[in-house]
Amino acid sequence: MGVRLRMMELATTSIDAQYFIIKRDRAGSLFAGQLLNAADRGVTVRLLIDDIFSPGLDAHLAVLSSHPNIQVRLFNPLSRNSPKYWSFLADFSRANRRMHNKSFTVDNSMTIVGGRNIAEEYFELDQDVIFDDYEVLAVGPVVTEVSAGFDLFWNSELAVPIEAFGISVDAAGLDEWRAHIRTEAEQGGEGIYAQAVNSQVLLDIREGRIEPLVARAELVTDTPEKLLVSTQDTEAATLAREMTARLGAARSELIIITPYFIPGKNGIDALRELEQRGVRVVIVTNSLASTNHVPVHSAYAGYRADVLRTGAELFELRAIHAGGETEWGHSPGMVTLHSKVVAIDRETIFVGSLNFDPRSIQINSEMGLFIDSAQAGAEFAEMVMNTLPDVSYRLELDKDGRIQWIYAGEAVHTSEPGAGWGRRFISGFYSLLPLENQL
Repeated sequence: MGVRLRMMELATTSIDAQYFIIKRDRAGSLFAGQLLNAADRGVTVRLLIDDIFSPGLDAHLAVLSSHPNIQVRLFNPLSRNSPKYWSFLADFSRANRRMHNKSFTVDNSMTIVGGRNIAEEYFELDQDVIFDDYEVLAVGPVVTEVSAGFDLFWNSELAVPIEAFGISVDAAGLDEWRAHIRTEAEQGGEGIYAQAVNSQVLLDIREGRIEPLVARAELVTDTPEKLLVSTQDTEAATLAREMTARLGAARSELIIITPYFIPGKNGIDALRELEQRGVRVVIVTNSLASTNHVPVHSAYAGYRADVLRTGAELFELRAIHAGGETEWGHSPGMVTLHSKVVAIDRETIFVGSLNFDPRSIQINSEMGLFIDSAQAGAEFAEMVMNTLPDVSYRLELDKDGRIQWIYAGEAVHTSEPGAGWGRRFISGFYSLLPLENQL
């Protein structure tokens, strides 16, 4: 959050923000308020939000868009003539296709790409659930690619200006927002603004402990057309096709970190082929206790034994509860994995919005950066492999082919560790339903 706030404070010409979710909470209010401050200085702001999971925002977005330097568009919006989720069901074939892309670009010179949305749980703001996320701050030629990708979606027929919904705007709303943000900024060291702009990441950048990595980076993004054609049209799934090709070309090692992992038969076949070629495959995902999407876990669970039989190494994040900081630097709270990162042969890293599930691959639009760097690849791989024993279970098959969860090399569990009976029941119930192609 601090990096985003400082980027907005430094903006001189433009801010382009594209997100799947923005919530009406402290993180969302602070983010939108800083967009307003930038617009007051003459910066042109474009905010593009998917319309499905950003509840209760219409009036606020209309107020924001009433500023002469701010434009807000909703992507693939639902009808406002009936309750929102009734509209979703009534127009399911269209409304089911969502923009999952996430990017934040300032002055066409700096950009943040990754898996994080704009809400409190993504920024560790006193939430019961904390999302472990991974992002890249980039400068240089790749920013032009991200800007062009944003323009594709901004200019799509599916991107509808908030003004099209005829929402009445309170003229005093902008002044109230300005006052709110001033209050946040003046709250001293305990305020979330102060916490953000004095975060360790920003201090490390300012004091030279984090230095830029010079590397070739390439944006690969789906286009809005993916959402207008059949989910079976693989040509439209640009990022999934590129990822499949790069994974298939791996020579020695793949490390896949994904919150949701539903490989399907094709994925199992691909893992088996990689193992036969001698490629080590490490997969890190959520356990039932740590996931924020139990239905997705119910589908994934049916593939675990098949994944292990291919020779892949499978790890599940432990449910880490309040009471102490984790090895990945979290404040106390329940941690759920939300990062979407792949390391290929310790030479290339992918960071983006793509999950390894049917929804990301076939239904929604996605984007991400492929970064070619042996230095970054090696450092990332070492960090992951050194950290996994402390924060995850390693899954193995016993002599009878049953799954067991092993922690610290010795603690063995024979059923979903850390998950209560309620989660186990819900997961089992969802496994009976024909939902896998929607997850």
